[in-house]
Amino acid sequence: MTEISLPKLPNMRLDGRRALVTGAGRGIGMAMAAGLAEVGAHVTLVARSQGELSAVAAAIVAAGGQAEAVCLDVTDLQQVEVFFEQRQGFDVLINNAGTNRPKGMMDVTEDDYDAVLNLNLKSAFFVAQACVKKMVASNIKGSLIHIGSQMGHVGGPNRSLYCASKWALEGMNKSLALDLASYGIRSNTIAPSFIETPLTKPFFEDPLFLRSVLSKIKLGRLGQVQDLMGAAVYLASDASSLVTGTSIVVDGGWTAD
Repeated sequence: MTEISLPKLPNMRLDGRRALVTGAGRGIGMAMAAGLAEVGAHVTLVARSQGELSAVAAAIVAAGGQAEAVCLDVTDLQQVEVFFEQRQGFDVLINNAGTNRPKGMMDVTEDDYDAVLNLNLKSAFFVAQACVKKMVASNIKGSLIHIGSQMGHVGGPNRSLYCASKWALEGMNKSLALDLASYGIRSNTIAPSFIETPLTKPFFEDPLFLRSVLSKIKLGRLGQVQDLMGAAVYLASDASSLVTGTSIVVDGGWTAD
């Protein structure tokens, strides 16, 4: 009988790697940080609220992980520059900080536009740029993961600004993948559907809104933050070493229709 050498599953552990998660004080960012720490990464959590960050970092450490909390406003590009100057390079970036101001197109103000686009797109770009410069200088072949949305693949009522920012993030992601491939740095997005978090939960208390959302999620339920953790670990790990410039859409079938 011919002896067969079976391929081995690529390692999804992140031991010895350093990960940065923005907007990590709650919701999706907190879950991403917890997931990466659970598979061995040293996680740096950043957001504007030190209290929330410290609590999350403490919980990760109590669970046996490695984490530190750093207060950082990613819309302040000078702060961002100083932050990266003071730290060694990261192997993984999760570009998660974001916001939304749901309004009809005719009700959007310039302040709304600046608030959404500056955080969701401008900050994401320059955080990635600063992170990449340090990665290249340190010869790190790493992974950029941008938290997009199903609304970066479709449109939605009262979502003109949010859709604009998330569609732009998808385009940015593809170009970053091309720019950075020669350095061994990958860039991808995770595009969730409606995820139940402390921020979104009040919206789902409106039965009409909840019914409209569930009618489009073919699997029939709202997303939970745990639904995104596996995608983040996969994209951060060697298991996705040939994956770049694409989007993992975690939407329960919303965009399949």
